Amino acid sequence: MTTFTCDTPMLFINPDYRAPVTRRVRHNIDPATLQQVGSIALCEQDDVEAAIDAANTAHKDWRQVDAKTRSTLLHRLADSMERDEALKREVARLLTLEMGKPFPEAMGELANCPPIFRYFAEMARDDAGKIAGTTQLGSFQHMRYDPYGVSVHILPFNFPILLICWTVAASLAAGNACIVKPAEGTTLCTLKFMEHFRVLPAGLVSCVPGDALTAQLLVQSERTHAVAFTGSVAAGQAVARTCAERMKPAVIEAGGSDPMIISKHAPLDIAAAGSVTAAFHLTGQICTSAERFYVVEDIHDEFVARFAERTRKLRIGHGLERSEIGPLVSEAARDKVIRLVNDAVAKGATVVCGGRIPPANPVGWFYEPTILTGVTADMDICHEEIFGPVAAIRKVKDFEEALQLANDSPFGLGACLFSTDLAEVMEASERLEAGMVWVNNPLIDNDALPFGGSKMSGVGRELGRQGLDAFRRSKMVIIDHQPQLHSWWYPYADDVFYQG
Repeated sequence: MTTFTCDTPMLFINPDYRAPVTRRVRHNIDPATLQQVGSIALCEQDDVEAAIDAANTAHKDWRQVDAKTRSTLLHRLADSMERDEALKREVARLLTLEMGKPFPEAMGELANCPPIFRYFAEMARDDAGKIAGTTQLGSFQHMRYDPYGVSVHILPFNFPILLICWTVAASLAAGNACIVKPAEGTTLCTLKFMEHFRVLPAGLVSCVPGDALTAQLLVQSERTHAVAFTGSVAAGQAVARTCAERMKPAVIEAGGSDPMIISKHAPLDIAAAGSVTAAFHLTGQICTSAERFYVVEDIHDEFVARFAERTRKLRIGHGLERSEIGPLVSEAARDKVIRLVNDAVAKGATVVCGGRIPPANPVGWFYEPTILTGVTADMDICHEEIFGPVAAIRKVKDFEEALQLANDSPFGLGACLFSTDLAEVMEASERLEAGMVWVNNPLIDNDALPFGGSKMSGVGRELGRQGLDAFRRSKMVIIDHQPQLHSWWYPYADDVFYQG
């Protein structure tokens, strides 16, 4: 069995690492040091077809596995993720080196993976079909579920392991085989993580490294049958179009520009502390990061002062050191942040803190956590997803104006509110145009509750019952256990014709 190594481009088709046919290669670098971490393959047709062949073969047997056995195997997979401490730490180390995530957060991401497989392992035992009231006597009329076949999972760089688990666990529980296409920048940690899947049948899970061409080949294939995508709006639209042309179901999570409302009824110390995490966790590179802040004028200045005081305490550095703020994933990502901040300042925004490349970190794609005030609607930062460590604050006269401005966006992924006023909480939960609303505790998710957005933030849901249903189709079944002739069958009796 081939051993994984960072220096040799590979793909994974359970249980083996294989040399790719493609000659296209990319070298991944550490965004904190700009040193090479390893090399990855950019797979093309032959490699994609090999994974699809294996997945379709594996699916034929997997779909026939009884629910109890399928559940047992998914629990065994969760056991491997919990018990293999050496593998866990190596995956976390590679995750830190590839995209800059602080090591404790990388370990935390991995710790959240086994419970997802345990949740869907139990969901696999609850098929949850439906028996309907019959429309005629002697007929058993019900609904059941079938798996789609082979699902494709296209992943982003920010939570490359966790988001594999969100959709792969659901798809396996539903009876599908899975092919993972990792983000280019986090391919090495993903490939290493694949070792856990060796407890499952051969070919059932594959990891095919690559770029947009690789993803396109997987999505376009007539032998893949469902897609889960997380990434940019433009890429999500391309995937959705391709799936629509083939009537292929897809779950699309395309990011957001999430609003944060700070009410005059907010507990300010808690709001300031929570806002630091909501805005700057993972250097702001989370699709549900709070980017647009709407702060009621009564408490605006006091909130900004407390928010800035906490922000200035954040440590910037390599993810393997003691730091909260790592580098952005790439030079292009940092350039976008710089552009948006510069545009805001040129149009009148004030930099409260940050707003620059840290002098102590001249190497790597670092940027200081930044708070802007005096933000107005004509600034690009109000309309684009920042995906970086910037909180753009607008002062509003009241809660009602905050709600209206929060909804004035093409995005609708998540939304946050800090308030202890019950009426405001209920109004926000009802009126905020988002797939998820957090009150006084941002960024929390729950394996049993659906995750996803509205508007340009995507379609479909991950996690929960809806996350399972995304990877299976319903089938209506009518069984007449006492066959009989029916009066409405052809040919009609003479007395049913119209007598003119």
